[in-house]
Amino acid sequence: MAAHAAVPARRPARVHGAVLPAVTGIAYGLYAATVSRHGGALTWGQFWLGLVSAIVLAGGMYALRTYGRTLPREARAAAWGVLAGGAVGFLYSLSGASVFSSSLVGLFVAAGVGAGAFYLFYTHEDAAGRPAPY
Repeated sequence: MAAHAAVPARRPARVHGAVLPAVTGIAYGLYAATVSRHGGALTWGQFWLGLVSAIVLAGGMYALRTYGRTLPREARAAAWGVLAGGAVGFLYSLSGASVFSSSLVGLFVAAGVGAGAFYLFYTHEDAAGRPAPY
């Protein structure tokens, strides 16, 4: 009987690690630049606003998806809520709404996303905070 060399196991390609935040950030940046135009022509200021918005959102999503598992489920849910609430509140403020209404919309979105994320993390982890085995 001959011993054969073990073939290394291939890991599936995970495109959602960096691609999903990048695509979401690009869409968000384009939308931010479009909302800030108010029907006018695109300016360099709006271009930079969209680019910086895309980078900040994509960076935040990437950081939470990569390093979020080190946080307890409550803090991780709150971080996702803050990211989503801040993003939606910022977009709403670009439409010309008041600071109060933009903050209120962002707060409601943050509460909803945070509660939904906590429910998701709570139902998919065991008591020690490890992902549940399937």
